[in-house]
Amino acid sequence: MILNLLLAATAFAAPQPAGVIVMAHGGDAAWDRAVHDTVAPLESRLPVELAFGMADPESLQAAVTRLESRGVRRIAVVRLFINGESFLTRTRKILGVEPGAPPKPAAEPGHEHHGHGGQGGHRHGDPDSMPLWRVETKSRIVVDAEGLVDSELAGRILAERAAALSRDPANEAVLVLAHGAGDEAENDRWRARMERFTETIRGERAFRDVRAETLREDWPESRRAAEARIRGYVAAGAKSGGAIVVPFRVYGFGPYAEVLKGLTYASDGLGLIPHTLVGQWVSERVTATFEKAGWTDAL
Repeated sequence: MILNLLLAATAFAAPQPAGVIVMAHGGDAAWDRAVHDTVAPLESRLPVELAFGMADPESLQAAVTRLESRGVRRIAVVRLFINGESFLTRTRKILGVEPGAPPKPAAEPGHEHHGHGGQGGHRHGDPDSMPLWRVETKSRIVVDAEGLVDSELAGRILAERAAALSRDPANEAVLVLAHGAGDEAENDRWRARMERFTETIRGERAFRDVRAETLREDWPESRRAAEARIRGYVAAGAKSGGAIVVPFRVYGFGPYAEVLKGLTYASDGLGLIPHTLVGQWVSERVTATFEKAGWTDAL
């Protein structure tokens, strides 16, 4: 009897298994593969699942379900986005961390969603037009609020990209170009944080000038003014000795080739991944989230 009670008490006190969901926008097969490769080193330490899409409840539900099928009952969510504010409130509602999302709706016969690529599928477009519901879970979930714009590691990657493209830094202008936000205050915060990276880039090479800009891609009126400003800077840089364009995106060059059409500039078209420092950032955010939650036993 006493032995049974001791065993029960020990089992009760034993920490529950912990795992990680890494959220990423995702896209084509190359983009998805780059994200997989980025988080692969973390998988040797912890159960990890990916949730592609812009805070898609189906993708998040699939990731939670897969982790829980592996025995996980504590989940840290790290969002592989540039801006930590992106979809943060929506994500917290979907995961039940804060109120505001209704329960998961019952599937209509013949309309069950099966996902794609084992990750719950990709959904693109305006998140406000996407379904919003709360995942079903047995786990405690903590959502990290940081984005890559908050990390000096991102600045080191941008500086490395610019230096690799440079031929005559004293006469070159470097443009760091990002998506941006529709809300003026949020966009200003984004640009202010990007300004830190311009100093990192200057420290890598003595460039003639370095500027950070946001295209504000999804907001037509703001975008028109941003495009004019961006094109003007690149054209002036090319005339004065050379322009380098470094995309501050998770992956790829986005719409920038079309925006800069007809202008002369140097770019490798690479976003922050592939780069080992992004994997390091993900690992650091997992550690910070576990520590904040008091789950140091899982580290």
